[in-house]
Amino acid sequence: MNSETLIQKAKMKNPDAFTKLMTSQMQSMYRTAKAILMNDEDVADAIQDTLLICWEKMSELKVDRYFKTWMTKILINNCYGIIRSNRRITYTDKLPERVSEENVSNIEWREALSTIDEKYRIVLILFYSEGFHTKEIAKILGITDSAVRTRLSRGREQLREYHKTL
Repeated sequence: MNSETLIQKAKMKNPDAFTKLMTSQMQSMYRTAKAILMNDEDVADAIQDTLLICWEKMSELKVDRYFKTWMTKILINNCYGIIRSNRRITYTDKLPERVSEENVSNIEWREALSTIDEKYRIVLILFYSEGFHTKEIAKILGITDSAVRTRLSRGREQLREYHKTL
């Protein structure tokens, strides 16, 4: 079943179609949320909240081909909500994150991304990892297309600076 059919069935509250649709987007959602939150527990919370909101508001999706853009905007808003709520919590200690064999290839990329300002990091992830065009990113983030291009440029510059320090 193609994604257009899944979207149509999900809009009619078909749970199997919705599950298949969201399962197909899980990697994309994880990468996007991880770029913002950098914490697997918070990422899981953001994705769970996104799934719930998408299920409840699926019928409000106006143009089916913009499903991924719509879903990503919901996810990003959830991530920022978690960041806001976490600012009110004071952590006394932080456990180191475990590194598995499959994540070893991504460690350098994540490390480089962690040094970049958040507003540039999310644009880089949406552009390079998720394949969104600058106009789609602008719509997701609620900024202008030129602001997206500027943030891409500045994010690339921060990456260059990071690699110079290695």
